Amino acid sequence: MLELKKIKKSYKTGDFKQQALKGINLKFRKNEFVAILGPSGSGKTTLLNIIGGLDRYDSGDLIINGKSTKKFKDTEWDAYRNNCIGFVFQNYNLINHITILENIEMGMTLSGISSKKRKKKALDVLKRVGLKEHAYKKPNQLSGGQMQRVAIARALVNDPDIILADEPTGALDSQTSVQIMDLIKEIANDKLVVMVTHNPDLANEYANRVIELKDGELKQDSNPVTDENITDDKFEIKKTSMNFRTALNLSFNNIKTKKGRTLLTAFASSIGIIGIALILALSNGFDIEIDKFEKDTLSSMPIIISEQAMQMDEEMLNNINKNEDVLPDFPEQEVIYPLATMEDTLLHTNKLTTKYIDYIEKIDKDNVLGISYTRATTVNAIVKKKDGYDIFNTSALNVTTIPKKLDESQNGFIEENYDLIKGKLPTEKDEMVLIVDSKNRVDSTLLKNLGLNSESESYTFDDLLNIELKVVLNDDLYKSLGMYYTMNSDLEGLYNNDNNLTLKIVGIIRGKEDKKMITNGTGIAYTEELVDYIVEHNKDSAIVKFQNEQDYNVLTGQKFSENVESEDDVNKETILSYLGADSVPVMVSIYPKNFDTKDEILEYLDQYNHDLTVEDQILYTDMAKMVSALSGNIMNAITIVLIAFSSISLVVSSIMIGIITYISVLERTKEIGILRSLGARKKDIARVFNAETFIIGLCSGGLGIVIARLLIFPANAIIENLSELPNVAKMNPVHAIILVIISIILTVIGGYIPAKVASKKDPVESLRAE
Repeated sequence: MLELKKIKKSYKTGDFKQQALKGINLKFRKNEFVAILGPSGSGKTTLLNIIGGLDRYDSGDLIINGKSTKKFKDTEWDAYRNNCIGFVFQNYNLINHITILENIEMGMTLSGISSKKRKKKALDVLKRVGLKEHAYKKPNQLSGGQMQRVAIARALVNDPDIILADEPTGALDSQTSVQIMDLIKEIANDKLVVMVTHNPDLANEYANRVIELKDGELKQDSNPVTDENITDDKFEIKKTSMNFRTALNLSFNNIKTKKGRTLLTAFASSIGIIGIALILALSNGFDIEIDKFEKDTLSSMPIIISEQAMQMDEEMLNNINKNEDVLPDFPEQEVIYPLATMEDTLLHTNKLTTKYIDYIEKIDKDNVLGISYTRATTVNAIVKKKDGYDIFNTSALNVTTIPKKLDESQNGFIEENYDLIKGKLPTEKDEMVLIVDSKNRVDSTLLKNLGLNSESESYTFDDLLNIELKVVLNDDLYKSLGMYYTMNSDLEGLYNNDNNLTLKIVGIIRGKEDKKMITNGTGIAYTEELVDYIVEHNKDSAIVKFQNEQDYNVLTGQKFSENVESEDDVNKETILSYLGADSVPVMVSIYPKNFDTKDEILEYLDQYNHDLTVEDQILYTDMAKMVSALSGNIMNAITIVLIAFSSISLVVSSIMIGIITYISVLERTKEIGILRSLGARKKDIARVFNAETFIIGLCSGGLGIVIARLLIFPANAIIENLSELPNVAKMNPVHAIILVIISIILTVIGGYIPAKVASKKDPVESLRAE
C-alpha cells in the first residue's frame, strides 16, 4: 500500500547543502509495526515527515496504493494527511486553548463530518484510550501520559491507514512509556504504524520490523517486503475544508486566553469608530432638527410664479462667463468681448396667461393648502377716522390676500399656520382678518392706516374687531375731466356711497408657535373673492374704456414707455391692470401642504413646460428648496470634513491590527504546524487568522458603538447647555450597523497580509516552534 522509490531529500543553509536522505527504497505492509532506528541526523524524522506528507522529497517517488505522488498538488497532500495519516508527536502537539474533545474533533472537522457524528466518534476513541471523563478539560490540565493518549486518540479518530509516531515516549517516564507502547502495538494489529525512536530496546520489544538508518541511507531492514503485491486500488482522497465557523471557534478560544490584550486592541481600534459614530449622531440629530425646522417654518413659504423668475442651475451659471476658459488673460489683441450679466443669464420672463391660470386651478387639491393670486389691481378703500376720512393704503406690505382654498372640506393655509384667537375666519368677500405677532403686536403704521391712534399703548381685541372699510369702485372714485381723469376728493361722500362694499375685520389670528417664519408677521388680509369682485365691476368702468382708447396715462397725461426699465416707467398694460381691467395675476403663490406634496406640485408645474421652447416656458421659484438645500449642504460639508479627520484613526487602527495579527501568527506558529499536520489547507490557516481579525473587528465596532452611545448623553447635555437644543445627537441604527461592518472590513484588510504569511509557513518548521 505504501512504497518509497529512490527518495532523496536535502536542505540548504546558505552555501552549505546537507543530504538528509540519499535514495531510500522501502515498501510497507498494510498491517505492521515498523520501528525506525538511527542516530541524530540520520534522516529518521525527515523520512517520517515525507511519508506523512509534511515535507516534500527532492526526487524519487512516494507511491500510495499504486498511485504516484509526483504530481500531487498542495490540496491533495493536505487531504492525504487528513484521510490517510495520523500523527503522534513526542511533545504531543495539542492546541492548548481548546478542549480535549475539540482537539480530537479537529481532524474530522476538516473532513467535513457532522457535529453529532464528530462528537460520538471522539468520545468513543477517548474511551478507548481511557480518557473519556477528561473530554472537556484543557490539555494543560492533564499529565504527560494523558496528553500522549489524547494525541493517539486524535491520530486514530479519523480512522487513517497509517499512524506515524515520532518518539512517542521520549517525554514520558518508564511506566507511562510501557502503557503508551502497549496501546500503539494494539493499534498496529489493523494499521500500519511507523515509529521513529532512539531506543533499540523499545523497538525490538514492540515492533515486528526494525529499520536502521545512518547518514540518510538504509543500513538494515529486519523484515523487508519481498513478495508483497502493491495493489492498484482506485485511489481517492476526500478533500479537506475548514468552514468559517470552525475558524471562528479556534480564533475565539485563542482570543479568550488573551482577554486583556484583545480588549485593549479592540478599544484602540474603536477610537475612530467612536469619533465617526458621534459625528454621525450629531449630524443625524441636526438633520432631524433642520428637517423639523424646515417642515415647521419653511412649509409656510410658497412656490412663487411671477412675471420674472430667477434660474440658478449649473447651465445658467456657466453661461455667465462662458468665454472664461477660452479667452486669454491680458491679451495683446485690440479686441473687446461682451461679458454676460447676471440679469441677462439668470432672469427668465414668464408670460402668465389665462390658459396657465386655468392649468394651476386644476392642480391636485390634496396637495395644496391654498393658492394666492397677486394682481396689479388696487383695492381702493376709505377709512373713517376721528378727524375725518382717509384713503386706506392697500399697497402697504402688511396688507395681503388670504390664499384661496381649493377644497372647502379641508384645512387651508390659514388653518394650518395660524391660530384663531378672536372672532372667526373670513369666508366672504366683505370680511377681513387682522394678523398679530407672537406678542399680540400690530404694526403702528397699520393701526394708523385703520384710523386708530398708533401712539396709544394698547387696544383690546374688541377695539379692532368690526372696524370697517368702504371699497369704492372706479365709476365712483374717478371723475372725467375730458382728456383726463382725476380722483374724487369728496372722501366723505365716497365713504357713504350706496355702491360701496363694506369690508369688516371679523377675526384676529396669530401664527402658530411652531411656525417660526410667520410668528413675527403682522398685517391685515382679505379674501381672493374681494379682488375678483373688484375686477369684475371695474373692467367695464368708464375710465378703463377710455384708457383703452388712449396712448397716454389718463391719470397723469404721461406718454407710455415702450419698454418698462424702472418703477417710474409704465406701459398701457400696467395702468389697465392697475385700474382693474385685467384679471390675469402678475404673481401666483402656491402653498403646499408639506414638503412631500411640494415635490408633486413641482412635478405638475414642470409638466406644463414639456414640449415648450425656453422662451415660452413658465418657471417658478422654490424659496423653501433654496433655503433647505443651503442648510443641508452646509451640514453635509461639515460632516464630511469631520469624518475625514476621524477616518485617519481608522487607517492607523487598521495598521495596528496588522501588527497585532502578525504577533498572533508568531505566537501561534506551532498551532499552524498542528493544523497542517491534520490536513488543514493553506487557505484554512489564512481563514483562522482572518477569523481572528473578524472577531477583533466585530468587538472593536461594537465597543465603539456602545461607547459612542454612552458619550451621547454628556454630549447632549453640553449642547443643550450651550444652545438650548435638547437631545440633538441621535444615533441612527443603520449608521451603527454600517460602522460595525466598516470596522470588520478594515480589520480583516489590516490582518490580510499576516494571515497570508501564516498560510505559507512550512508545517515542519512550524511544529518545531515553541
